[in-house]
Amino acid sequence: MKLGAFSVSLSVKDLAVSKEFYEKLGFSVFAGSMEMSYLIMKNGNALVGLFHGMFEGNIMTFNPGWDESAQKQEEFDDVRTIQKNLKAQGVDLISHADESTSGPENIILVDPDGNQILIDQHV
Repeated sequence: MKLGAFSVSLSVKDLAVSKEFYEKLGFSVFAGSMEMSYLIMKNGNALVGLFHGMFEGNIMTFNPGWDESAQKQEEFDDVRTIQKNLKAQGVDLISHADESTSGPENIILVDPDGNQILIDQHV
């Protein structure tokens, strides 16, 4: 399966403090804003999402159809195809994509250790 760009989405207590910390590691703001309560920080191909008050815990995120610079990829596996494949393998989903639609959609699953995985297609 082609899952697309990978990032870690972190639930942070203080967005400004977290922004400053990741800037010290060489990350810079790539998307989002303080006013929107989230920032996507980038360092080379590494992406870290900082989210304040949006969800609990940390989430691994994949973006089918995007590369690490949020540029559309011509060839990718649609999230609905990924969903069908996972279901066929017996993987339980906690959020499902509407298979009667096309375009942006997402699914959420949890790994055996309780880590959430968001597969979030924007194209």
